[in-house]
Amino acid sequence: MKSIITLLFTLALTLSVSAQSTALERGTDNITVEGHIPLGGPLSVMDMEIEQEMHRPYAYVGRGHLGDFVAKGMDIIDLSDPSSPTVIKRWRIENEALHTGLGGMDVKYFKWADRYYVVQSIQFGPGPNESLGAVVFDVTDLPDPDKVVEVARIEEDRWPGGFHNIFIYKHSNGNVYLFTTVNWGQASIYDLGKVVSGDVENALVGHVPVPPDAVGGPAGAEDILPSPLFYHDLYVSWNPDKEADLFYGGGTGGYYVWDVSDIENPTMEFTMTGVQGVAWGHTFTPSPDGRYAVTETEYQYAPLRMFDLKPGMDGEVENIRSPISAWTANWEHLVHNHEVRWPFVFVSGYLEGLQIFSLMDPENPQTVGYYDTYTGPILSEGEAGMWNGAFGIDVRNEDGLIVISDMSTGFWTFRMDGFNGWNGEDWGMPNISSVQNWDEQSKEGSN
Repeated sequence: MKSIITLLFTLALTLSVSAQSTALERGTDNITVEGHIPLGGPLSVMDMEIEQEMHRPYAYVGRGHLGDFVAKGMDIIDLSDPSSPTVIKRWRIENEALHTGLGGMDVKYFKWADRYYVVQSIQFGPGPNESLGAVVFDVTDLPDPDKVVEVARIEEDRWPGGFHNIFIYKHSNGNVYLFTTVNWGQASIYDLGKVVSGDVENALVGHVPVPPDAVGGPAGAEDILPSPLFYHDLYVSWNPDKEADLFYGGGTGGYYVWDVSDIENPTMEFTMTGVQGVAWGHTFTPSPDGRYAVTETEYQYAPLRMFDLKPGMDGEVENIRSPISAWTANWEHLVHNHEVRWPFVFVSGYLEGLQIFSLMDPENPQTVGYYDTYTGPILSEGEAGMWNGAFGIDVRNEDGLIVISDMSTGFWTFRMDGFNGWNGEDWGMPNISSVQNWDEQSKEGSN
């Protein structure tokens, strides 16, 4: 009971400092809109990623289908001038109108053997390409759109329905792996070096399971998912204290941490299940040192919950059930995703747009800036009406450029006063985030 009271009290404090936008006052004074480009079609803009090297000013946006507008593929955006983003290529699946399901969802890039590649996750229903999980492109020769070449397709007849989310990680063994969610009770791991060299058939090298006794999931999931066990989102990073590659997955029942240093034989570190209000986990992101975590559960009224992972990391407990704090932009709504650049958490907040809060005091998160990218109407009643607005978010560490993909209004670039780039060492942390250092040979400090 004490932990619940503490959580509610902390959430109330957070709400008290979180002003809401209006049509005339869309954001705080410390957030500047650098640029914006509509991409066309309501509810058709999905996740996105920005390349990190300044000499490669490109962003990639998945194009999907949650409304009547048909756009199933990927857009490539040139950010040579962040104040004037420009779409330089639109790739669409062949015969896109014949395809059912969501289409292009998550998107990530990587570097291998001095060439740059993009992986666009795909999620189609019954019909054409139901078993297609991802399409891989060679984008080395951008900005020439004619030289963007499709090099591989990852198809899985064993787990039809595609890949909902993906994460690309440079492992301590030097290989680059694609971690995918397949809604079939596991996360699958593919060796991307094999994929781009033409050996797709042998690229599947491992799985991270969901514990078979896990219970929980979204309302109605049993009518949609082929398995009650699933991961929704995933994250992988190097843990300096453990000297291990750790996997963080949100899914059935909550959140799970696995050691994937031996990619073929993951071992469970600890779980975060039985948390009040958490039937399933959506997104799970650790701090650079692995001490704290930001977690999400995607249902209306749900805040982001912060956890202290130390008892699990130290082996003192096998399961953590109590968050140490919570944050929300609007208690009546929900947020979609986030990126951690300690102490800041950058949030794509659906109807609340870009939101940024600080974890300088992890037990008392504080909103430090926001800008509403969607000021249109709520399109339907109930929770479904919450699923619109800011969807994907990323941060370029080199210069602090913040980018948002909004489901209906398109692609946005932002600056936050005083945030001119990020390196974990500037904050007394390992320089570890979702960003990978593709050229670093040693794992320590490579992210």
